[in-house]
Amino acid sequence: MTTSRTVRIGSSHGLHARPAKLFAQAAKDAGVPVTIAKDSGKPVNAASILGVIALAIEYGDYVTLTVDGDGAEAENVIDTLTELLTTDHDQDAAG
Repeated sequence: MTTSRTVRIGSSHGLHARPAKLFAQAAKDAGVPVTIAKDSGKPVNAASILGVIALAIEYGDYVTLTVDGDGAEAENVIDTLTELLTTDHDQDAAG
């Protein structure tokens, strides 16, 4: 079973190298398979920074996260990754 959520990107410069690295590392640390897809595109392994960057995700784009699992663990993974994607990491770096 899978759990999915659509999320709007919050980083003002999109998922460039730094926020993509944070996101991919968190997806890897989740310990369960996670994919990310831009709009209705093909999903890629969320733990792959190259895969994430190749999606060319910009501020305001919508992505769909899918976690291979269900229940509280999958919801926790989705919540953690959603927080990373909706945070403006560029503003954090400037402040």
